[in-house]
Amino acid sequence: MSFSRLKQVLEETDGSLGTHLRKLEDGGYLAVEKSFRDRRPVTWYELTDKGRSSLRKHVAHLARLIERVE
Repeated sequence: MSFSRLKQVLEETDGSLGTHLRKLEDGGYLAVEKSFRDRRPVTWYELTDKGRSSLRKHVAHLARLIERVE
C-alpha cells in the first residue's frame, strides 16, 4: 500500500505515520519500495513474512481478549 493511501485510511499525519512505519521497517515487519508515478515519488509498503506472522498472532491475541471480556 502506498504511504498516501495508508495516511488516508489511518487518518494520520505525515510525521506520525512516517515515524511508525520507520520503526516497523527497522524491526523487519515491513518492506519498503520507492518509485515514481507520473514523475512524483511514491513509497510503497508491504508486510514481510515476519510482519504478516506477527500481525496474525497479535490479532489472535486481541480476539481471545475480546472473547474473555464479553
